[in-house]
Amino acid sequence: MRFVGQLATGLSRLQCLRFVGSRAGYSSTAREQNNGRSVIVTGSGRGIGKGIALRLAADGYDVCVNDISANKAACDEVVRDIQGMGRNACTAIADVSKRDEVKQMVQTSVENLGPLSTLIANAGVVQIKPILELTEEDFDSVFAVNVLGVHNCFAEAASQMIRQGNCQPDRPGKLIAAASVVSFKPFERLPAYSISKWAVRGMAQVYAMDLAKHHITVNSYAPGIIGTPMWEKIDAGIGKGLPKGEVFNRSVDADIALKRPGYPSDVAKLVSFLASSDSDYITGQTQLVDGGMVFT
Repeated sequence: MRFVGQLATGLSRLQCLRFVGSRAGYSSTAREQNNGRSVIVTGSGRGIGKGIALRLAADGYDVCVNDISANKAACDEVVRDIQGMGRNACTAIADVSKRDEVKQMVQTSVENLGPLSTLIANAGVVQIKPILELTEEDFDSVFAVNVLGVHNCFAEAASQMIRQGNCQPDRPGKLIAAASVVSFKPFERLPAYSISKWAVRGMAQVYAMDLAKHHITVNSYAPGIIGTPMWEKIDAGIGKGLPKGEVFNRSVDADIALKRPGYPSDVAKLVSFLASSDSDYITGQTQLVDGGMVFT
């Protein structure tokens, strides 16, 4: 750090770094407020996405709520809830697997909420099928949303942030995606889903490398067994012939150190951190939130 050495002869290296940090606006004592910042949360009509949207609104973000057209009524309800909290919000219907729709989603957010600060690529689909029975169509349907969808969202959001020109070292733009515990340890009968979430981990790292020069950080979060409609589908698919919830309950007892399932609010707390100034020096990482299923 040549500029630090030139800054003040006679000051220690630590003193110089503290000085530079203070001039840049860095603080280790308080999280910066999110008032005036906006976020898009995909797949936020229900489940984890809804929990994230509500938490980020509580954190001060204005929120663009996204889902597919079949879930528009649910999106509109989330928007009303956020507006009731005193924040601005809008609905943007889009299928994340379609680039043109994602582009329009970003523009809808900017037109209604102002410059884009953060994007949460939360939308995802699951499929229950043994790996040797997977067809090309099976792979395509999962990867279209879980992998291509994340890429579409990251690419369009990053392009918007770069055009805005307001991402700074002490106030970076943030791209955050939903990975999964299966991106660390695959689940039986969820092969396409597991592979797609490994891809999300890799994509976060690639984007992090490329976008650092634009002052944009990229990370992902990896939920474990969370009580949501997606896990109801997994439970029903894997546990055919068993009482409803049996696979879910067995998995919690056998695989989770804390011996309880996760809730959308557990995931939302981690995303709140990743979307805040507290995570400004973190990029290219996938953070587990699984109650102790995988230790890294």
